[in-house]
Amino acid sequence: MQRIAQVIRLRPEKRDEYVALHRAVPEPVLARLRASHIADYSIHLLGDRLFSYFEYHGDDLEADLRAVAADPATQEWWKLTDPCQERVPEAAPGEWWAAAEQVFLME
Repeated sequence: MQRIAQVIRLRPEKRDEYVALHRAVPEPVLARLRASHIADYSIHLLGDRLFSYFEYHGDDLEADLRAVAADPATQEWWKLTDPCQERVPEAAPGEWWAAAEQVFLME
């Protein structure tokens, strides 16, 4: 199992919209995440930063993330959520949500 943590900026003027959207994530979007071996997915907000965490239980994260990105329901969902977000300066080239480094784990 891999733990994935990521960060992105939430546009302050889009805060209420983003929070409202996540009160009712479409079931096909959630089903695609589950089919891609993603579990325990959560998003947290602090100031203008969103922090996401999920656990990946598959064998090929890149392939499963490509399947998520190719999913029509997810693409429609991202049309709603992406305008609420902005890359952080720490994001690598081509990276939307910046990967966060794990520095501590207590199991």
